Amino acid sequence: MDLRAVAKKSACDEVFDQLATNIVGGGLAAGEALLSERRLAEALGVSRPIVREALQRLANAGLVEVRQGGSTTVRDFKRHGGLNLLAQLLFADGRVDPSVARSIVDARQRIGPEIAALAAERSGSALAPALNAVTDAFDGDANSASRQRSALAFWDVLVDGADSIVFRLMFNSLRLAYEPALDALATVLDEDPGRHRALAKAVIAGDPGKARRRATELLTHSTTALLEAIDRLEAQS
Repeated sequence: MDLRAVAKKSACDEVFDQLATNIVGGGLAAGEALLSERRLAEALGVSRPIVREALQRLANAGLVEVRQGGSTTVRDFKRHGGLNLLAQLLFADGRVDPSVARSIVDARQRIGPEIAALAAERSGSALAPALNAVTDAFDGDANSASRQRSALAFWDVLVDGADSIVFRLMFNSLRLAYEPALDALATVLDEDPGRHRALAKAVIAGDPGKARRRATELLTHSTTALLEAIDRLEAQS
């Protein structure tokens, strides 16, 4: 197991990140027992309460099982983990994992149209001010990275309009995985304001069918570019 002393600032976050990376990266296998709190604290150069807090976070993430008075055991994260692990999995060894990246792109392509349809059905014209503000920002911005942020803001409005806690939490997790790579993605993605405006009009009109079609068109355009970029990344590794 690869461990190193961590800085005292945000120590719990760093302990969590190190242990989570070892688990999702295969350095710690399912069923394997972790070192004791005392030995982890010594290896990481932090206090036992910090280790205890990090272990509890790992347990909440479905990565370990903490037994009172016993050992802490690694769980199979593919069976017990949640979407909050996506960012950790995407950059498990400090580099983008192409298979995880493809999974995220695939989920985005499939979930987005349903979010758009629900937003049209449940919110419709009530979203007009927010959607028009975002699409207006698109039209006036030539910076690729800024347009990526505008695209996220656009979908954030649609997710609110869909009024689904499940889609909201899924979107949050996908965004958390996406945002660290936003500047790099800006070099391969060219968000089209026209497609966003067409989708906004369908949603505002309260037409779920058209909103679903417009969202599919918008996402298919960017999905092709993303998958090509992932293929190039994989070929270089």
